[in-house]
Amino acid sequence: MNASLKRVVAIARKEFLHIIHDPRSLVVIFVLPIFQLTMFGYALNMEIKNVDLAVLDYSRSPISWQLVQTFEGSPFFHVQYFDGQPDELERLFLQRKARAALIIHPDFGRDFHRQPATPVQLIIDAVDPNAATLIRNYSLQVIAEFNRRFGGEIRLPFDVEKAIWFNPDLKSAYFFVPGLLALILIMLCTLLTSVTITREKEMGTMEQILVSPVKPREIIIGKVIPYIVISMTIGVLILSIGIVLFGVPFRGSYVLLALFSSIYIITALSMGLMISTIARTQQVAMMMAQIATLLPTIILSGFIFPLSSMPRPLQWVSNIIPAKYYLKIVRGIMLKGNTFSQLIEPAGVLLVMTLLLFLIARRRFSMHLEG
Repeated sequence: MNASLKRVVAIARKEFLHIIHDPRSLVVIFVLPIFQLTMFGYALNMEIKNVDLAVLDYSRSPISWQLVQTFEGSPFFHVQYFDGQPDELERLFLQRKARAALIIHPDFGRDFHRQPATPVQLIIDAVDPNAATLIRNYSLQVIAEFNRRFGGEIRLPFDVEKAIWFNPDLKSAYFFVPGLLALILIMLCTLLTSVTITREKEMGTMEQILVSPVKPREIIIGKVIPYIVISMTIGVLILSIGIVLFGVPFRGSYVLLALFSSIYIITALSMGLMISTIARTQQVAMMMAQIATLLPTIILSGFIFPLSSMPRPLQWVSNIIPAKYYLKIVRGIMLKGNTFSQLIEPAGVLLVMTLLLFLIARRRFSMHLEG
């Protein structure tokens, strides 16, 4: 083992010992990711259940009763009969006693057995347009189930023939859990490494480093190695919880995900190191790490909001957000089973970001040592 490698191992061992003997670091490393995954995994849910559905059944026939029962048997709807007239539905919507209304005309029972397509009317409160779209989709699912059971055909004002790939049940967890992996990893890695250099400053051990024969790159590599190992462990833990607890499928290669995740982790660690060379205290470093990772990842990465619907300037800004590219990788591997060749572009961008951030952190640290 040459002298340079020995110095790197010694620094890495020192960093490991510091983490193990610091209860606060252990809480941040192991408890915080699990808490965040569980909280966000259940809270970030685009699915809607128990939608208040007002039913105006003017047919009062056995087949209309079966239709209403099909809606009532769905977990998406809470059915309540309404004996008024259609022009009174506005009052229900204004009082928030209903979010949708199903109107079954008087001749429904007779027409259902005579005509190939028997219409019903569905009125939806679209104050929340996303919720309105979901309610309509849920209604189409219920009507499709009714048609399979009773052999008829009910049409809404227009028909949609849909084919859903990769997430046929439209479960929000399939979309959000891979995104949470990207969010938690970049937050955790950047936060942990952002305090490494500043901790040395506050503890007064920076002077010892200044007079030692250790080179800047050896210090940086030695400090990063423990966090790479810890971050990969946390990534495996988050992925396991997502698959077991939330039932998220995994259709791709574990080896490929591990390879690209390691690049993403080193990107986040390099960002944290760069922050640590700028900040003077650990509190400032932690604040900068939160600002640089939390909001940009949530808003500008495609984690929740589609980038294509954002103004053009924000789309340009999103190009410097590492999580944007990792989301393409992790969702592509887990949900679609993407291969290496299909993900080479986002992986290449992450690799370039990693090199740039690492070089900037190393240069700033060298300038600090020389100054």
